[in-house]
Amino acid sequence: MYRKIEEVLKRWKEDFTMPLMLVGARQTGKTYILDEFCKNNFEHYIYLNLEKEEEIAEIFSSSLKPEEIIEKIQILKKVDFNVENTILFIDEIQVSEKAITSLKYFCESEKPYKIVCAGSLLGVKINRFHSSFPVGKVIIKYLYPMDFEEFLVAIDEEKLVKEIKTHYETNEPLLKPIHEKALNLYKKYLVLGGMPIMIQDFKKNGYHIANVHFEIQDYIIATYLADMNKYTENTEGIKNSRIYNAIPKELARENNTFKYSIVDKDARKIRYESSLDWLLASNMILRCDLAQKNESPLKAFVNEDKFKIYLSDPGLLRALSHLDYSEILLDQNEMYKGVLTENYIACEFYSKFKELYYYTFDKYEIDFLIKINGDIIPIEVKSGRRTNSKSLSEYIRKYNPKYSIRISQKNFGLENNIKSVPLYALFCIYSIDKDRKNYMNQNFSDN
Repeated sequence: MYRKIEEVLKRWKEDFTMPLMLVGARQTGKTYILDEFCKNNFEHYIYLNLEKEEEIAEIFSSSLKPEEIIEKIQILKKVDFNVENTILFIDEIQVSEKAITSLKYFCESEKPYKIVCAGSLLGVKINRFHSSFPVGKVIIKYLYPMDFEEFLVAIDEEKLVKEIKTHYETNEPLLKPIHEKALNLYKKYLVLGGMPIMIQDFKKNGYHIANVHFEIQDYIIATYLADMNKYTENTEGIKNSRIYNAIPKELARENNTFKYSIVDKDARKIRYESSLDWLLASNMILRCDLAQKNESPLKAFVNEDKFKIYLSDPGLLRALSHLDYSEILLDQNEMYKGVLTENYIACEFYSKFKELYYYTFDKYEIDFLIKINGDIIPIEVKSGRRTNSKSLSEYIRKYNPKYSIRISQKNFGLENNIKSVPLYALFCIYSIDKDRKNYMNQNFSDN
């Protein structure tokens, strides 16, 4: 299945100057993508898994010199390594801090070693690196669950993608049957989420949602919880699990600003802050900060004590909430569908903008603020077709933004300088600095 990160990898192959590290949560497809890339783009390919091959991990403990490392790999794997046409893929690299450190020396070598690596908890490893992390010697890229555009491409709806993009630009409504089809596919995505294994199962079962093995999502959540205990001390693992399991309850609150007391009635920031940081670094959760000013740069005006937490995938949120898929598809649970919708939007925006902000003023709240082509744009979210909102009206009256965006089930349109964007068209919203023309350069600078 096509992933947008493939364009980044192709560019790296053309212009590589240093090793590439792919960071992301489990089951987002890191190993599959890098494996396919290596097999399809290089004459020779060597795969190492440091979690499964302990003897390989020992190589990096014995030496950091590239030539010695390669020599020992050749002996243990019974392979030849031609530096000109061979790529080395080091999987589960978080197992060995020495292996990560060695990337610095591979980068500085006169020989053009081509190395890519991945790991399920690399973000955590980077944040807790005990020795000197090879800053400036490795390109770090982030892989998230498949977004809705990638989902549509995966199920052979490229023509629908093209039609959506056209109408986003013109603000002209889609033909009603096409609009309804897109909304139905969006609802299915809300239930399935963007984990590649779930979308593959959906395809394998003839696109029939009733035949999907939803226990896959339960398994993914179980592996996440297992990682929290495997890679942390026992007490920290318990706190991590409590925060993760409390997210459905947090988001269902009318004021869903994160409160430690929802996690544990006796919880305090000083006890749980490191666990929250662990989950954020692992890419299992996303943070949306309260911006105290609607001015650029939004990051400079963050209130550190007020923020919201979202799960990294809407499908996993549905599973963690024990919500039956039919309640979403048949609109039987409007309240919690709103929770899933907001989480979905957070995931889509975070994968593009790498940061999330909301805004409050007087007694009103704006769901998201994003920066598009230098302008701060207010985003209002509605899970249904009713779009009346005092908050957005008051924001427009008070701040007079260049324009506003309302996301809902309504069709495309532009009225009173409010751009109506259907829930299925979020992938069309981006800053020109982040579009495909500059996608490569932007991503190469975000480490």
